[in-house]
Amino acid sequence: MLPTWNQTPPFAITRASHVALAVTDLAASRDFYRDTIGLVVTEETDDVVYLRGLEEASHHSLRLELAAEPKALAVGLRVRTDDDIVAAERHFEGAGIDYERVEVDHQGPTIRFRDPVGTHMELTSSMDVVDRKMQQFDEFVAGAPQRLDHYQVVTYDVQRATEFWTGLGMRMSEYTATDGTDELWGTWMEVKGNTHDLVFTNGRGPRLHHFAFTVPDAASLIHAADVAGATGFGQEIDRGPGRHGISNALFLYLRDPDQHRIELFTTHYQFIDLEAEPIRWDTSNPKRAQLWGMPASRRWFFEASEFPGQPVLEPLVTANPATLEEFLGVH
Repeated sequence: MLPTWNQTPPFAITRASHVALAVTDLAASRDFYRDTIGLVVTEETDDVVYLRGLEEASHHSLRLELAAEPKALAVGLRVRTDDDIVAAERHFEGAGIDYERVEVDHQGPTIRFRDPVGTHMELTSSMDVVDRKMQQFDEFVAGAPQRLDHYQVVTYDVQRATEFWTGLGMRMSEYTATDGTDELWGTWMEVKGNTHDLVFTNGRGPRLHHFAFTVPDAASLIHAADVAGATGFGQEIDRGPGRHGISNALFLYLRDPDQHRIELFTTHYQFIDLEAEPIRWDTSNPKRAQLWGMPASRRWFFEASEFPGQPVLEPLVTANPATLEEFLGVH
């Protein structure tokens, strides 16, 4: 049975907000995200670098923290007001979900928790405001990312994850299921009116598969790929350019120096009107992953960033995706 969208959630989530990564070489990661991807460096210290997209007025959408080993530290969402942070705490207490109120530089009231499938989450109600760069066209470099858009998390139990987040007000825009059933393999959920803020796909998890920034146009994806080649990251193009069936977006995936995965994408559609039903994709339909081109490599399907101290569990359903390696072996 498909999870039910709760239209009166206990607190108001407004959008995907920020992601925090542990990296082993702060300067190398900063240079990658600034020079090869095109993000703006807002601020940096000896231990942390804060970056953002060109359109963003929030202090950061990517926080890089120096550490001994690479990890996905937190997936961040914004809530509407400080009162929503209090409401989230009250809801978690009633639901038996452990959380903690934390102080995070440049963020307003913030809480951290793990969802029922172990995803490390961070909710905040505000951030320091900085100048937008959206008309500083002389600073549009590489892919010229505009704003953070979404995350994809690999989970061992897509049904459980989706039930939790739809209960908190997220709405499914698209989903994949075993042919003829409602056995979920992937769900795309949104709160801001486009195709997704948070995605869960089947696999060993929880792990952060990727985070994604919107770019201005298709030419920006090609330019980002050219820049990656010029800066020594050509072999770190993980997938694409191509076009997904799900979300209808053009995409390019790259890996950073610690192998965290970032997606640049554009041309996805709006999902605002309440009468629109989520789009279903059977797992047998190869167009769900991409409308044209060759399939992704094994590493795109099976590699992802782990959360610190979080056990990685085997999926409840076994995936055997068609990989690039298998495709080339057949052809």
